Amino acid sequence: MDQPKRMSLTQLTFIVAVNMMGSGIIMLPTNMAQVGAISLLSWLVTAIGSMAIAYGFAQAGLFNQRPGGMSAYAEDAYGKSGFFLVFFLYFLSLAIGNVAIGISAVGYLTAFIPWLSSSPIATCIGVIALLWLTTVANFGGPSITGRIGSITVWGVIIPVGALSIIGWFWFSSETFEAAWNPQGLSLGQGLGSSISLTLWAFLGMESAAQNSAAVENPKRDVPLACLFGTLGAAVIYVLSTTVIQGIVPNAELANSTGPFALAYAKMFNPTVGTIIMALAVLACLGSLLGWQFTIAQTAKSAADDRMFPSFFTKMNAMGAPVVGMIVLGVVQTLLALSTISPTLSEQFSALVNLAVVTNVIPYIISLSALFVMMRMAKVPPAKYRLNGFITVVAMLYSTFAIYASGKDAVLGGMIVTAIAFVIWGFIAHRFVQKPAVATA
Repeated sequence: MDQPKRMSLTQLTFIVAVNMMGSGIIMLPTNMAQVGAISLLSWLVTAIGSMAIAYGFAQAGLFNQRPGGMSAYAEDAYGKSGFFLVFFLYFLSLAIGNVAIGISAVGYLTAFIPWLSSSPIATCIGVIALLWLTTVANFGGPSITGRIGSITVWGVIIPVGALSIIGWFWFSSETFEAAWNPQGLSLGQGLGSSISLTLWAFLGMESAAQNSAAVENPKRDVPLACLFGTLGAAVIYVLSTTVIQGIVPNAELANSTGPFALAYAKMFNPTVGTIIMALAVLACLGSLLGWQFTIAQTAKSAADDRMFPSFFTKMNAMGAPVVGMIVLGVVQTLLALSTISPTLSEQFSALVNLAVVTNVIPYIISLSALFVMMRMAKVPPAKYRLNGFITVVAMLYSTFAIYASGKDAVLGGMIVTAIAFVIWGFIAHRFVQKPAVATA
């Protein structure tokens, strides 16, 4: 019987880059412009740190191919409690990220429905409406969700990628220089100013090793695809956010609710800008649709493993975990209400910072388990030293990302970590082996 055709290195690299890019980029220029173009230095730190993280996960995925991804890696070093902590924090980061994607969509929707930006309450209503729209749309099951998401993601990738190439014809060095450092930050402050925002654009790279079973040569291709895919995304991110600072004056960019649409309007005309707005809205809705289903499926998997309430396992006739989706819709609604801010960009920043903290703590825990995996696999000393060095770089960068997210996000991250241990206390007995009773 013929073997199914497997992915090449080029195909896997492309998948990794596309999975990361999604909708994470489209509000970043506005938030970075509020610091100044000096915030672009954060990309240098994030690109190096993200490639180190991607490499660490690629290696971990080769040593541990059990279901669960990061949670399964953590279990190798920390047991079931590590599995649960990583799962719970990562799960929450997805929920927080969904609200941030909703805010991005509302930012671009304001061009068509100006009322959405009239007040913080109006913005919040718009975000909540989109969260519930995409939740209900998922009741139709995975086949529809997957098909929509694979198409709509190009609504961001094509405009952002094109701007990285053709935008330089409209680039003004005077505009860029004026935007460089309006706040008078030091070089160190510039490097750390937007770490959490730039890392947000790379979240999702941890899934790169999940396709290893479908690759021609996983031991060689998975680590390379992780690195090349992350590097490719980094190049597009850096080029697009740099060129936009030389097209749109900083004050306008810092107050924009649709930065890429504004850039295209400056380059061509308002009609083109409106088309980009519409594409961005579609991309955000498609991305949100896919993530809503993913997070519900994640909760279902945890419930199947007795780590979440059993109602998350209930499916409708079309294969959608509807009860779990409704509960998660309520959770995301509360997150949207709790982060109401005067402007879209402030609310977006608050959510991104919290999402980064709740995401990189699992990064550190699961990456630290790589040392146990390598010892168990008896890897050669040279390989151990190379992997160990890169993994330490990844963990130190992740620690710095937590610091750079600010005290409010760190406080929120510690609170949800504490809640995770409270929950674990009630379910730990399910996974603890009872000690043998000594007999006389």
